[in-house]
Amino acid sequence: MLKIAYSSIYKHPLPEGHRFPMEKYELLPGQLLHEGIVQEDNFFEPKPIDEKWILNTHTEEYWNKLQYLGLTKSEVRATGFPLSKELVLREITILKGSVQAAEYAMQYGIAMNIAGGTHHAYADKGEGFCLLNDIGVTANYLIDNQLFKKVLVIDLDVHQGNGTASLFAENPNVFTFSMHGEKNYPMRKEVSDLDCAIPDGTKDEEYLRTLEVQLNCILKDFSPDFIIYQSGVDVLETDKLGRLALTVDGVKRRDALVLNLAKSLRSPIMCCMGGGYSSKISQIVDAHTQVYRLAQDIYF
Repeated sequence: MLKIAYSSIYKHPLPEGHRFPMEKYELLPGQLLHEGIVQEDNFFEPKPIDEKWILNTHTEEYWNKLQYLGLTKSEVRATGFPLSKELVLREITILKGSVQAAEYAMQYGIAMNIAGGTHHAYADKGEGFCLLNDIGVTANYLIDNQLFKKVLVIDLDVHQGNGTASLFAENPNVFTFSMHGEKNYPMRKEVSDLDCAIPDGTKDEEYLRTLEVQLNCILKDFSPDFIIYQSGVDVLETDKLGRLALTVDGVKRRDALVLNLAKSLRSPIMCCMGGGYSSKISQIVDAHTQVYRLAQDIYF
């Protein structure tokens, strides 16, 4: 069964006119049910994660500033969200959703989190709509519990996974791969184990050829026994922040390439949704929906 982490807390109220499309976290599960891709029992509701696993990835100083709402104005501004206890609760619930989804992936081969993919969060700071790094927390949880030895992060959000790259810069057990817009945020990139910068305006065929080459390069030197997939849909041509030119079908083929690879390697895969900022919320939801349909088709 395809298990999917979802909580109503994922849709957090934001000031009117805020550019982050928070409503997608309510619309996406509804769309999955409407299309018959999943049933109610596919969803599970995560609880807040144990503090132990937050501190296994993030510094105690940063976590204390975050949970007691002690971030400076500039630190809050860098995250892009107004800071509140409700927001922090949302973030630690998302973390648990990704960790539990990873555990379900061990059982079923694949599992998903409706939210997550918070790859801009560093050990000691948040930025770019990311306060805590669920990818980092999940990878550390799997390795420290000796569930897996080699974790591959495939980050295909249009923005570089700078926080994740920083977290695992000295960890040979986690391979960070980021394929992102060359001239897009963040302006100062970190160094992943493999970075692939894509020019503005890149279309489906060039993108997919490049991705296949990069994935083959990774597998020459790294043999993952677990994969975390950040499946951001801000690579779409319609995305307000993306600057690439992929079609919805191109995103579908991208997702299929990653999921088929994971299945061929017999490596369980946890998928988190990442970004998407198209002008029409329906385009974001449609693009996200595809990876769930593919998961059902490929794995079940």
